[in-house]
Amino acid sequence: MHLPRRVPWATLLELDQLCSWVYSEDANDRSTIFAIERLSAWKFMMPLPHALESLLSLLVAIRQDNPSGIGLSSSLSLRQSYATAIIRLVNGLVDPLQMGTYARSIQSIATQIGLPAWLVELRHAATHEDLPSLELLRDGAKESLTWLLHNYFLPTLNPTFEHALPRPSIRPLEPLLMQYKNLLKIVSRDASLRPRHEADISSVLREIERWVSEARVAASAATNEFAWESRDGYELAAAAGGSTGRADGGSDEPEPREIWALDRLCEALLTRGALVPISRKKRVSQKGSHYPPSPLLTIWIPLLKSLIANHANFHAVLVSHILTRLMADDPHDDENGDGDDAVAVAAAERASYDVCLAAWGAWLVEWRSTDETDVDIATRREDAFFQLVQTTLSGGPERGEISPHNHNKSQQLGCVGEFILPMNDGLN
Repeated sequence: MHLPRRVPWATLLELDQLCSWVYSEDANDRSTIFAIERLSAWKFMMPLPHALESLLSLLVAIRQDNPSGIGLSSSLSLRQSYATAIIRLVNGLVDPLQMGTYARSIQSIATQIGLPAWLVELRHAATHEDLPSLELLRDGAKESLTWLLHNYFLPTLNPTFEHALPRPSIRPLEPLLMQYKNLLKIVSRDASLRPRHEADISSVLREIERWVSEARVAASAATNEFAWESRDGYELAAAAGGSTGRADGGSDEPEPREIWALDRLCEALLTRGALVPISRKKRVSQKGSHYPPSPLLTIWIPLLKSLIANHANFHAVLVSHILTRLMADDPHDDENGDGDDAVAVAAAERASYDVCLAAWGAWLVEWRSTDETDVDIATRREDAFFQLVQTTLSGGPERGEISPHNHNKSQQLGCVGEFILPMNDGLN
């Protein structure tokens, strides 16, 4: 749960007035001065959200831009003022979204949040190359003001506003998972080929981590949390990740967009063809084992270990998804109009899928990382058990009702029983 955010305006009318001073058709030098003075007063009281901090820098540069009195030295100073304002705007937007183990390019993050590509290029030129011309910097300042209007002022003043810029997008994960699976199949069948493919495996693992980072940026739009935190954390730090509930800016609770991204990741992992093979023969565990077949473990353990190491909540999120799916009704059960044979085939497929899924759940609960203790495993067993109980009592069709749409519920409960068996020692 996020804490209420602290903002510099007493009411939205004050922010609306500031917006009109800057963006109305009647805006002039006098209204620009009013806007600068109000922003400066707010800044004196408290740290400004990044959007308003950037707006102040841009307005100061625009106010200094007096074409009639520009000399050689003042022209250089003005170019530096414009460049600094644009650099701080772009960096302040992109840096908090630079999440994950592997860094992403500024351009890729900017594309996701709808920031014009040429502003990123202008920022790069102003930082690493010759200072851009005054005309180009003026155009960049105008473009920056327009972007702030559509992405900060209008959504803040009217939360239902749907701006025209594209919402953050996310590429499909399935091709990356299939690429990973194919590589691991190759090296698992012939260990001598591992040195040849080691670089490719590492590359696809990095790409999956970058996908998680992209998903966290996309979650900003999906959860309506593309916030504009102040540098000192007074405003809700959604873009930087985490609430402001602690003095150090951290949070004891999982970061919502991290969980959103991991949810999307787990959904992809649990589709048929990933953790659970399409072929039923490949889902069958060894006799007497409650865990997935060895070939599946060989393929997927490297990826799961990598994700668990890089995301503290991944373990719990994946187990939760498995438990939810085990107790959920199959959406295809209502599409069995082809007779009893089709019903039997669908039921057999669902039963096979559930058994393999339960085996993965048992393995995840019992699997121990190098830094985990018996207490950690016991806690995970208890969490899984109580979630099973809660899901059983709260979801599904009417208990005791037998119909073609819930005929495999007993099979699902049997899978849950198989899932619980490895945990018995820890719960007794």
